[in-house]
Amino acid sequence: MFACQQCQRVQCLLHLPYTVYNAPVCYVTTEKVQYVSLSASQRNVIVLQYMNKQQGHSLVNRFPLELDSLITFTAWCNSHLRKAGTQIENIEEDFRDGLKLMLLLEVISGERLAKPERGKMRVHKISNVNKALDFIASKGVKLVSIGAEEIVDGNAKMTLGMIWTIILRFAIQDISVEETSAKEGLLLWCQRKTAPYKNVNIQNFHISWKDGLGFCALIHRHRPELIDYGKLRKDDPMTNLNTAFDVAEKYLDIPKMLDAEDIISTLRPDEKAVMTYVSCYYHAFSGKQKAETAANRICKVLAVNQENEQLMEDYEKLASDLLEWIRRTIPWLENRLPENTMQAMQQKLEDFRDYRRLHKPPKVQEKCQLEINFNTLQTKLRLSNRPAFMPSEGKMVSDINNAWGNLEGAEKGYEEWLLNEIRRLERLDHLAEKFRQKAAIHEAWTDGKEDMLQKRDYETASLSEIKALLKKHEAFESDLAAHQDRVEQIAAIAQELNELDYYDSPSVNARCQRICDQWDALGALTQKRSEALQRTEKLLETIDQLYLEFAKRAAPFNNWMEGAMEDLQDTFIVHTIEEIQGLSTAHEQFKATLPEADKERQAILGIHNEIAKIVQTYHVNMAGTNPYTTINPQEINTKWDKVRQLVPQRDQALIEEHARQQNNERLRRQFANQANVIGPWIQTKMEEIGRISIEMHGTLEDQLTHLRQYEKSIVNYKPKIDQLEGDHQLIQEALIFDNKHTNYTMEHIRVGWEQLLTTIARTINEIENQILTRDAKGISQEQLNEFRASFNHFDRVSTLFESLCRYKAAGEERCRGQCTAHLQSDKRTGIMDAEDFKTCLISMGYNLGENEFSRIMTVVDPNRMGIVTFQAFIDFMSREAADTDTADQVMASFKVLAGDKNYILADELRRELPPDQAEYCIARMAPYTGPDGVPGALDYMSFSTALYGESDL
Repeated sequence: MFACQQCQRVQCLLHLPYTVYNAPVCYVTTEKVQYVSLSASQRNVIVLQYMNKQQGHSLVNRFPLELDSLITFTAWCNSHLRKAGTQIENIEEDFRDGLKLMLLLEVISGERLAKPERGKMRVHKISNVNKALDFIASKGVKLVSIGAEEIVDGNAKMTLGMIWTIILRFAIQDISVEETSAKEGLLLWCQRKTAPYKNVNIQNFHISWKDGLGFCALIHRHRPELIDYGKLRKDDPMTNLNTAFDVAEKYLDIPKMLDAEDIISTLRPDEKAVMTYVSCYYHAFSGKQKAETAANRICKVLAVNQENEQLMEDYEKLASDLLEWIRRTIPWLENRLPENTMQAMQQKLEDFRDYRRLHKPPKVQEKCQLEINFNTLQTKLRLSNRPAFMPSEGKMVSDINNAWGNLEGAEKGYEEWLLNEIRRLERLDHLAEKFRQKAAIHEAWTDGKEDMLQKRDYETASLSEIKALLKKHEAFESDLAAHQDRVEQIAAIAQELNELDYYDSPSVNARCQRICDQWDALGALTQKRSEALQRTEKLLETIDQLYLEFAKRAAPFNNWMEGAMEDLQDTFIVHTIEEIQGLSTAHEQFKATLPEADKERQAILGIHNEIAKIVQTYHVNMAGTNPYTTINPQEINTKWDKVRQLVPQRDQALIEEHARQQNNERLRRQFANQANVIGPWIQTKMEEIGRISIEMHGTLEDQLTHLRQYEKSIVNYKPKIDQLEGDHQLIQEALIFDNKHTNYTMEHIRVGWEQLLTTIARTINEIENQILTRDAKGISQEQLNEFRASFNHFDRVSTLFESLCRYKAAGEERCRGQCTAHLQSDKRTGIMDAEDFKTCLISMGYNLGENEFSRIMTVVDPNRMGIVTFQAFIDFMSREAADTDTADQVMASFKVLAGDKNYILADELRRELPPDQAEYCIARMAPYTGPDGVPGALDYMSFSTALYGESDL
């Protein structure tokens, strides 16, 4: 309501000569009027009085509920008619001749109507109104019970209905949000725009707007600088409504179509009036909405591109680190420089165990994660219609697999070399100790022999002494012959040490050479003394047979005792319980000969006692010594006692070794029992995972859940692998090199376990990628099942290829039977060769030429391996069944932001896009070189094509 400043007459908007859009004046004094606050009842009475005055009859009974619509519709019509330089004052009177009605339709539709009739007669008015109604009907609007006669006659109800129909068709009908109706779309638009604001809950077009916060929220959402929303209060609707109406009129060119007091005082504001007014807000902000949509599309595309670039950088770094670690590790594993001691080789073996236990497992996880990241990146690139990612040269997944294969080859050879070196050093230590023992015994025996052989005592000896010297020499020759075998053994051991590359071979060879030279010298001296004694043999006739007999029997017996002592003190190396049992049996056999040996000893001692008796009886001057031998009874008894002492020591050593071998056998059986369970378990799990990933049982989510349960059960199985590793370490520490109770080695178990972990992780990743593909492309579960069924039908043929590859990789004869069995089982493998893939496509209805099929193969087989994986097949079929964003769509979005220009400015990008993505575009867009360019213009077209790999970015 407005009051005249001069006459204080209160007036309604309807009878003001000029509307609120031009400075309103009083219709009596023509002075400016000001807005005054009246109650709803006061305002309605004034309006009805004025209308009664104008028409000469009462309108109270005709429009008791349509006053708000009348006011709002009048203001709405004037908001458009003022563009043509005119307006209406009475909505039911001013449209009766049809002229302003046709003008209103031309303004809001932007089209020209038929030429109106300018006559004043009723038929001319009806003709004009009919032209307007026909135009409305031509826009697909059904006018029910509204005729030209009612409009010409000034029927207020029909006139308001016609205006509402026009508003619906030209202001509200084109509003559509997510394929809803016009009213629902406008309501949904209001709900989305006001959702972030507190105390705003738009559910309808009447009572939800009474507090005024809804109008303020719409303005603040699009023009936050116009309203300080934080200062608004829900309990002050009058201020809220007037603020919104004033701001909308002043800054948004939206006329005041509603009255704040009417809305507050009315229990249920007029829905049509509110919808009409709110639709003006929608059209005022629709341009901003298009810019937001275009900006959102660009942000989405740029976010995907930025994420993919980050994934590529992460892959390159992880691949470089892994390859560098492999490059550093392989030379260490290929170093075959042997050590000289067992301790040094044991340290190398311990370092290798640390590598296996601590350093390699994290790298296995990195390799698996690298493959997962690569597959995920390729899937995201395919889903976003980007070209496939090609890593830097030498950093392909196949390159990493090849490098990893070289690492494992070097690792396997290194472990075999370590074990062989330990066995070699163990053998060398044993041979070196044996060489030293035999050499020491021989050197002790030869000590003084040269001096003895060089004596010329036979020249002054008596006949009996000569005979004795001769016999003694014969006994020495016999002893010398007995020692020949030991010398040969010493030479053989030295030769074997040389062949095994013993580190101290020079000292061994020097000692062996000294022994051999001394042996040759002894032989020559022996021959020389023998010839001298033979020359004097005729002079020596008396020989003491008893001494001779003593010497002949004592020497072999002494040699036997020395050999027995040597055997009893000899170190032994066995690896099985059968070998120790063989040594024990030989020792028992030796002990069985001791009674006979003791008899021989008693017999020899008896000879010596008889000699002593003869010397004592006949007073023979024998100088108290046996001229035929240096062996005396005391020495025999001493050595015999030594033999008797060594026998129980040997027994104890054999018993301890037997216990050690029993413990080794227990370790073998303990390891074999676990390995014979874990090995088949791993093989079974591999087959089950293969069946789950290929066969069509349930949805992808069911398969993913099933695989994750398998993954959990597999991870829970890890303690058994660790326990087996512990048993294997005990076996290696015990220097056990073979195990007849199982065909599984720890290397087999490790490789199988690593393959199992890699397979389950890769299979889960493939299912997740399939779900991602299905959801992103809108592919149904039935379509995926159809794709999988087609793939499985042609999958069986590839079994032969996979089996032969596994047979070749195994490199063992025993794998031949396993591969043959696998060939006969005809299992699916998840791989088709090119011919099977082409046959599959033809069976699905594709008409393929050679060029078209080659193009498809470059998509599904970018590495040109000649095979098609199940994941690649699903990705291809998904692309065939769905559509994604294209470079043209992104280019069109940039064109919206640029205001239909062929270039875009940096300020426009910063205004429409988030800061980081705006700077991303500015840094990568090339300068625009077209003839219509301006300084600082950027080429968004080449940038858009580059995002999808159609040009260089």
